[in-house]
Amino acid sequence: MKLFTFRGLPWWSSSSTGGQEKVELTAVEVESLRSELADIEERAAQLRAQLENVDVILRSAHLSGYLFIRTRWTTLPGEPPPIDDYDVDDWLPRFVVLHSECLYFYLFCTDLSPDDLTLLADIVEVEQLPSFKRVDDETRYAFYILTRHGLRYECSSSSKIQVDSWLSALHSDCKLGSDKPTSNGSIEV
Repeated sequence: MKLFTFRGLPWWSSSSTGGQEKVELTAVEVESLRSELADIEERAAQLRAQLENVDVILRSAHLSGYLFIRTRWTTLPGEPPPIDDYDVDDWLPRFVVLHSECLYFYLFCTDLSPDDLTLLADIVEVEQLPSFKRVDDETRYAFYILTRHGLRYECSSSSKIQVDSWLSALHSDCKLGSDKPTSNGSIEV
C-alpha cells in the first residue's frame, strides 16, 4: 500500500527495478538538499540551546512566570503630573524571572537573553495596586516595583495567588519590610 507518492517531484522516476525505485538527481538538486539538511540541523541546534537555557533558568530561579508589564517613570521635581492613562491598554506580556540578585524580563520564555533586567539592590519599593477590570471583564490583580532610578514597573496577572507570590518573594529577596504596625503596636519587618 503506497500512502505517499513522489510524482510531483522533478527527480521522481517512475521506472522500477525489483521493487527499488531509481532516483536520479542533478548536482544542483543534491546541493539544494544538502543545504536544506544543514539548515534543519542548525535550527535544531538553536532550539536545543533555547530549551537548555530555559531549563537552566527555571531550575535555578526563585520565581518565574508570565506577567503583564508596563513601565513608567516617576515625575521629577518641577515636572507636571503624568497624564491619566488609565484608558490606555499598554500592558505587554513578559516572562519575568527572579534569579539570584536580579529580576529579568524576557519577551518570551524561550529567549536566550533578557530584554531588560533590574538589580534587586536597586528596588526601593514593592507594593500592591488596586485590581482592575479589562475590556473583556477579566479582573487583573496588580503590583508595582519602584527602582531607585525612578523606573516603575507595573505588573498584573489574572491570578491573585500569582501576584501574592511575587509580592512575597520580592519583599523577602529585596529585604523590604512591610513596616506596618501590628495590632499590639509593634512594627512588622
